[in-house]
Amino acid sequence: MDHAPALDAAALPIAQEGELTKLHPNYAHALRVRTTLMAIPFLIAALVLELVNREEALIPSGIIAGSVLLIAILLILRIPARRYGARGYQMSADRLRVVRGLLFRSDTVVPFGRVQHIDVDQGPLERFFGIATLTLHTAGNHNASVALPGLGEELAREMRETIRAHIRRESL
Repeated sequence: MDHAPALDAAALPIAQEGELTKLHPNYAHALRVRTTLMAIPFLIAALVLELVNREEALIPSGIIAGSVLLIAILLILRIPARRYGARGYQMSADRLRVVRGLLFRSDTVVPFGRVQHIDVDQGPLERFFGIATLTLHTAGNHNASVALPGLGEELAREMRETIRAHIRRESL
């Protein structure tokens, strides 16, 4: 049984109607590292093609690897910043609103009364940057869980405890 003290909702950032709270700035850095890691196999493939091309001499040396490197740099600089800017949340006294998406926008509202259980997750990259993902699991099959990545670790835990306290008050 967890005896962590329930925090007052006033201690958490509660935005006005329509106003979204931005995620932790380290989330943008974590996204940039993930994008870099995803680009590495493409850069390796481009270097292999450069080696094959060196023997065949079909196109000038450096065109393939240079192009892939330029595209990777542009993606690493631009995509994480855009994804970070397209996410936000709004926590009120009885619900959590999560907004995300660039091309396909998603605006999800989770009433605390529908929450079954709450997880705070961290992978190695998130631990390194001091961020966490808050996941609310709800009753039902469609969108049965809502994840909010990019929260400061302590804030994610405080939000979890505040939502748990709200659920306890409603169930009495």
